[in-house]
Amino acid sequence: MPFCYIFIYNTYIDGMNKEKFITSTIILMIGGLLTKILGMIIKIIMTRIVGVDGIGLYMLIFPTFSLFMTLSQLGFPVAISKLVSEDKKNNKNIIFTIIPFSLLLNIILMIVIIILAPVLANDLLKDSRCYYPILAIGLVLPFDCLSSILRGYFFGKQRMLPHVLSNITEQIVRLTLIMITIPHLLDKNLVYAVSGLILVNVISELSASIVLFIFLPKRFKLRKKDIKPDPNNLKAVLNISLPTTGGRIIGSIGYFIEPIVLTFVLLKVGYSNSFIVREYGIINGYVMPLLLLPSFFTNAISQALLPVVSRAFANNNKKYIIRKIKQAIMFSLLIGVPVTIIFELIPSIPLKLIYNTNEGINYIRFLAPICLIQYIQSPLSSSLDAMGKSKINMNTTIIGMCIRTLSLLTFSAFRIGIWGLILGISISCIYITYYNYKKIKEILHE
Repeated sequence: MPFCYIFIYNTYIDGMNKEKFITSTIILMIGGLLTKILGMIIKIIMTRIVGVDGIGLYMLIFPTFSLFMTLSQLGFPVAISKLVSEDKKNNKNIIFTIIPFSLLLNIILMIVIIILAPVLANDLLKDSRCYYPILAIGLVLPFDCLSSILRGYFFGKQRMLPHVLSNITEQIVRLTLIMITIPHLLDKNLVYAVSGLILVNVISELSASIVLFIFLPKRFKLRKKDIKPDPNNLKAVLNISLPTTGGRIIGSIGYFIEPIVLTFVLLKVGYSNSFIVREYGIINGYVMPLLLLPSFFTNAISQALLPVVSRAFANNNKKYIIRKIKQAIMFSLLIGVPVTIIFELIPSIPLKLIYNTNEGINYIRFLAPICLIQYIQSPLSSSLDAMGKSKINMNTTIIGMCIRTLSLLTFSAFRIGIWGLILGISISCIYITYYNYKKIKEILHE
């Protein structure tokens, strides 16, 4: 290990002198850690204020919230970051082309939410109390989309500090509003309180946008050609953003049908519903969150990598791209390897410390090396987006989802319990990582 840290130090000095990748990564890692801590505090405060029933209602509508957030952003941050980093178009015009388009999109989504809210609440979620919280989602969407567009611009400029400060500000504002407003709403009605948990995001996202506006250059001037929407810029953004969003939606659909398929097959081969619920809860409640805990580090590395690779690819500097991808993988492994060793040798300690349980130790030991591959997968996927190959990521997601589902069906039929799911996760992860690596190698050696 010592030679790795010497390598990082030398690379850091080189990076400080020549480019911003190392600095960006460090800033994003620190910011990600602080945001993660604030997020955990918010969850604890939320649970204590609204109680089990309130959190249950909130979690019931959360998948709907996540889906509409994905549709609202439509992959704009990745697309804007890539185009701005290439610096071959009018960057200001890209932003002012996307903002009115996103506003129109969000108005349409708000109308869709109003129409579908009764169906979602009463027929799909089977709880009429979800109606008003679902309506509240529509009000949050434009504010979230605006902040994501601005973040994409700063990512493209490789200015990570505004992004980090906006995230921290957003979390602090959200925490403050929850502590001040939700108890008063809870006195009136649980539904009002849960709707309030959604609506505080309006102010928190707005505060994040204000922070980002503050960091715009002092000499930031707008001309007529900057603010007039350009169809060519819109097309360029959508060519990148649509495959990115498509991959995420397909992944969400896969995760949605997974418990349905798992329950169907295991019941057919003789397992009880209580066994399925318990073991599936262990996997998704303890095992996967613990194993993916370091992922915010690798996500930070991937976010910092995207504009670097985008600019280098636009300039056809493939040797530089190869060096940066290797560097990103090295950083991911430096974080992932020690964590994997801990999960292999003493999984009971982190389980007990974080979740106060010993359930899932065998699953953790089996999946820990697989998740090490997952840590590598993130920078590879980001590199494909940066090189304008988001369609490859989407296709990989589709194939990976099919492999995971088919493996789950096949192995579960052999009466091995939840291990069918474990094997499906493993095979899918290995395939996606290998496929992305292979495609990147082909692209960079053309």
